[in-house]
Amino acid sequence: MNPDLFDHASADARLKSTPLAARMRPESLDEFAGQEHLLDPGRPLWVSLERDRLWSALLWGPPGSGKTTLATLAAAATESRFIALSAVTAGVADIKAAARSAQDEFKLHQRNTLLFVDEVHRFSKSQQDALLPYVEDGTVVFWGATTENPYFEVIAPLLSRVRVLRLNPLSQDLIERILERALSDADRGLGGLGLEISGDAKRFISDRSGGDARIALNWLDAAAELAIDECVETIELDTVERSVLVRHVRYDRKADEHYDTISAFIKSLRGSDPDASVLWLAKMLHAGEQPEFIARRLLILASEDVGNADPRAISVALAAYQAVERLGLPEATYALAQATIYLATAPKSNSAGKALQAARAAIDAGADLTVPLHLRNEAFSGARALGYGQGYKYAHDYPGHFVEQDYTPESLKGVRFYAPSSSGYEVEITKRLRSVSGTDSDSD
Repeated sequence: MNPDLFDHASADARLKSTPLAARMRPESLDEFAGQEHLLDPGRPLWVSLERDRLWSALLWGPPGSGKTTLATLAAAATESRFIALSAVTAGVADIKAAARSAQDEFKLHQRNTLLFVDEVHRFSKSQQDALLPYVEDGTVVFWGATTENPYFEVIAPLLSRVRVLRLNPLSQDLIERILERALSDADRGLGGLGLEISGDAKRFISDRSGGDARIALNWLDAAAELAIDECVETIELDTVERSVLVRHVRYDRKADEHYDTISAFIKSLRGSDPDASVLWLAKMLHAGEQPEFIARRLLILASEDVGNADPRAISVALAAYQAVERLGLPEATYALAQATIYLATAPKSNSAGKALQAARAAIDAGADLTVPLHLRNEAFSGARALGYGQGYKYAHDYPGHFVEQDYTPESLKGVRFYAPSSSGYEVEITKRLRSVSGTDSDSD
């Protein structure tokens, strides 16, 4: 057999066995989709590539947004040597070996090296420290890729020596164009199969891939395989749904998605939007968030944001927390949903927290906190001789169980910390305070 023919057949077989997402990885910056804020003419990254003056950078963005591809293409565009490490498997020895290799490359060929570290947030402090001198003296142009917030995960000395480039999830339009290109590309994609895709199927993939091109292409690959098995020429929505069993949700219980999602959840509850609140609850549950964490946040919100506008809210939240402890999942999800909807639709007030903050501020400002004599504990021998409790008026001995009396130190006499809101049950609290004091009580 002709050796060249054999090699070609072997390469063709390897290509076909490679996942579609890997085969369709852009081979030039012209093919690169999205991130126009970085790569449009005149943008800083575009200028650096045009002038062959790469600087060290951190690529921060969600999976499938093109971090690794962009690093590879940047090295090619500037004719830099490309060395890739994974922070999952690499150590200090690998960093030093890469630096030595970069030094040799520059001495022999006057060629720069772009050192790319994937998932750089997984590097320990000592590993990041080991990388620092080579970035600082220009031995390597360092690009690190991370899905996590680098301002939390990367040490300050290294962060101060790089530029942080934020990559965005790809838009649905871009995802659809990537799918169309994969279907039409006969060399690297599925063009040789003669398949088409319906608009509904394409929108389904683009909508549910979460801006991740890798997921979208993997789903297309699976749907195409099923379509071929079933001898159909058009990938329909039903084909995609049957080939993709579980919706991927981008989420990490210790990273940005965790904090961003719980932030959206709390803000939706506070904003009295039950639909949005249930959506974020569903996302957390789908992604495997700990139900105890969700229940704790509901309990906090019941007191902090609903408060006395609906005093029952904290009982509902506590009951949901106890349901999580006693039932576990999946049964406790109903209690979480019930509490979520109750709190979202409850009247809101943060006046209890504001009252506490105001009282603390008075203390910080140096208020005299000496307890007045008539309020002091007189339940010990000699208390009366010291004047403890003298002049105290027992409220239950008076009509309406109320009597005018000073309960604060002289320096804070007349100062009000609690101002009931005009929401929910606090309207009744305002009426009660007015009736017992005979004075108007401000409300916000």
